[in-house]
Amino acid sequence: MKVALVMGSISDWPVVKQTATVLDELGIDYDKKIISAHRMPDHLQQFAKNAKHEHYQAIIAAAGGAAHLPGMLAANTLVPVIGIPVFTKSLNGVDSLLSIVQMPFGVPVATVAVGSSGAKNAAFLAAQMMSMNDENIYHKLVQHRAKQSEEAIKSNEQLK
Repeated sequence: MKVALVMGSISDWPVVKQTATVLDELGIDYDKKIISAHRMPDHLQQFAKNAKHEHYQAIIAAAGGAAHLPGMLAANTLVPVIGIPVFTKSLNGVDSLLSIVQMPFGVPVATVAVGSSGAKNAAFLAAQMMSMNDENIYHKLVQHRAKQSEEAIKSNEQLK
């Protein structure tokens, strides 16, 4: 079982790297790919149509601006797609967010927040989906949540 991390361009890597870090921590395999929805449409279709046969359990796609990549991937596969809206200077990533989240009925893209939290949550969402059929991933997620809770409780000591 593995995840595909897809970016529209290399400039998206700093965001997607945060997703990769979480997947590494959870021990989930992934492949990294640059596939531009606008400059590589044939490659995009081929990749998406073969995603199930390549044993991807989820596709995490980062895109900025027009942000067509997650939606076009979802249009060409039934493998779940999680879209990460990438920050843009012109509209602070709101353009990306709206482009990804406004998918038509029947072609869903799970969409996370713009920025670091979204990039990390994309990995956790993919892991949660995969944990339904993988006890090892499930236990790692349980441990992560317990660690988060413990850290939050300990932070009370800083108030004293």
